[in-house]
Amino acid sequence: MADKEFHDFKEQDKGLVIVYTGEGKGKTTAALGLALRAAGYKRRVLIIQFGKIWFTGELEGVKRLKPYVKLIQGGKGFVKILNDKIPLEEHKNAVINTFNLLCSEVTSGKWDVVIADEIVGALSAGMISYEEVSKLIHDKPQQLDLVLTGHHASAALLDLADMATEMVPIKHPFEKGFLAKPGIDY
Repeated sequence: MADKEFHDFKEQDKGLVIVYTGEGKGKTTAALGLALRAAGYKRRVLIIQFGKIWFTGELEGVKRLKPYVKLIQGGKGFVKILNDKIPLEEHKNAVINTFNLLCSEVTSGKWDVVIADEIVGALSAGMISYEEVSKLIHDKPQQLDLVLTGHHASAALLDLADMATEMVPIKHPFEKGFLAKPGIDY
């Protein structure tokens, strides 16, 4: 009887707002794990990455999850790191274009889950406003799960979330001079 009660419970149909934030590794990885799990239930998942424009394992791995998962890279790369020489205005325009695409896709009705990877960093850097992200959250279809990842989530953003996880660094090979490892870090 307990199983029947669980499956009749309509609150489980409510789309969640999920935030993965913090200084530790694993924010994108957690979101990708959620995408993998959703694909297992034949849920349609869109991943839009802010600031990631290079090859990553997830870009190739998502191809194996078709037709359930699609990944779109947006932006011009990370701002002010990894030898970035692109003017800040170009980064901001790319973020705005990526955000506009995200808003269009979120409200399109085509997706069950939308992951906005690294949007929290774009928000904390002032590339988009809290009001814009808040509106996106409030305008999303009721049953859509929306996942936001990135560094420096504000208390106000966390208040809008149904679930939030902070990744806290404890130990990483980077501290010993090791660069990012393919298949592990990207």
